Amino acid sequence: MGSRKHDSAEARKEEQKHISFAKLNNCPTSPRKMRLVADIIRGKNVQDALNILKFSNKEASSRLEKLLASAINNWEQKNEGQRAEEANLFVKTVNVDGGRMLKRVQPAPQGRAHRIRKRSNHVTLVVDSRKAKSE
Repeated sequence: MGSRKHDSAEARKEEQKHISFAKLNNCPTSPRKMRLVADIIRGKNVQDALNILKFSNKEASSRLEKLLASAINNWEQKNEGQRAEEANLFVKTVNVDGGRMLKRVQPAPQGRAHRIRKRSNHVTLVVDSRKAKSE
């Protein structure tokens, strides 16, 4: 491996030390509905995002709230001795991708049938510390 690649790989590894993430696979909500909630919390402070999700009426918000709590817990385990409140954590990225699709058939008039697509999604939530950026 060349020195340039080695240096960039080491820089990437150092950057990943401050980042923690959580994944939710095959969540039985359509990706479009989940993206509506994910767009609200992207870039927000962790405590603000938790409050937004807790008081939101959307069904997907409860799942994202649980996922965000898991990402915070992962960050605390990765950075032993530090607390999330002191580290000024924020939601760095939230990716919502389409998951598997269950295909069902619904009867229609005159002997026909309509295909029903029950969508699911995969969510990846990344939490980072603002202090890591300034240092």
